[in-house]
Amino acid sequence: MNDMNDIAHMHLAYSLAEKAIGRTSPNPYVGAVVVKDGVIIGHGFHEGPGQPHAEIVALRRAGRRAKGATLYVTLEPCVHWGRTPPCVDAVLPAELARMVVSSLDPNPLVFRKGLRRVRAAGIPVTFGVLEDRNRRLNEAYTKYITRKIPFITLKAAITLDGRMATRTFDSRWISSAASRDYIHLVRAENDAIMVGIHTVLRDDPLLTVRHPNWPGKRITRVILDPGLRFPLEARLLATLGRGAVIAVANGRADRAKAVALNKAGVEILTLPGHGAALDLGRVFAELGRREIASVLVEGGGRVATSLLESRLADKAILAISPRLIGGDASVSVFGGRGADIVADALSMTSVSVFRLGEDMIVEGYL
Repeated sequence: MNDMNDIAHMHLAYSLAEKAIGRTSPNPYVGAVVVKDGVIIGHGFHEGPGQPHAEIVALRRAGRRAKGATLYVTLEPCVHWGRTPPCVDAVLPAELARMVVSSLDPNPLVFRKGLRRVRAAGIPVTFGVLEDRNRRLNEAYTKYITRKIPFITLKAAITLDGRMATRTFDSRWISSAASRDYIHLVRAENDAIMVGIHTVLRDDPLLTVRHPNWPGKRITRVILDPGLRFPLEARLLATLGRGAVIAVANGRADRAKAVALNKAGVEILTLPGHGAALDLGRVFAELGRREIASVLVEGGGRVATSLLESRLADKAILAISPRLIGGDASVSVFGGRGADIVADALSMTSVSVFRLGEDMIVEGYL
């Protein structure tokens, strides 16, 4: 059993770590608290790449009072040089009486090495306090740092009968204003948004983060566009200050159009092949090479179906509206052939459900 004081202080450390959600990629979210004689004398969190890590911020605030104190940190201290020096080199001279670490860092450069260094220096370490909380908080970081591909979340606004749009492709608005506001918060937590070219051609979306909590938030926009039909008059091209735009094409794409789009500020990512569909696995691998650790896939129906059929999505967020569209020609969130038997159906796990406006938001893992 973990000491109740350890649990309380680690909860505080996690509350600090969560302040950085959407700001640290491809780094993890980490919080730290320094406690001496029951009093918090230092606290901090990692604010973003190139910024001091959480334990460094907390120890600086504690200063000389850190001697004989306990350091609570949500992730084991790093031992390697990146954009900043190794955290262990700052932790050991602080002469701590004890450390409490919630979770190991899955980064192969760090994994267990931080704990070994601290223990080798004679500092007692308690490990595993609220470890489950870290798994959820840093799910994107864990996948990216171990597999070098982004964490993929499928988002869709659907009706009770699973439709994303009518047979005329009208979808405004299936979800409520409250749901749409929430999705902008979800966008802000991701590195990139992905849609298919049909969404760009039909809706001419901005694909930006528009929420008062996130002024100026930049996010990469990824357009799956095998034949480079991306219109040069698209509204996206007026929003390049809000994040890069990447058009993913294949070998059949027109080179002159690629040059024109590139001059307009669009990055062209060309993958081998000449078919009508792109290999999403290769697309995500290329995005991972660009240090994109999380992608929110917003559709439409063809992209959602391809993602689900290929079992590449890690998570789904469904805003379910109390409407019924019906019709064989309307757009389904999961088309294709479908399962032959119920036992083969794709299931969501660790499902949570809550209400926003008229809608029910269902979130779970795939």
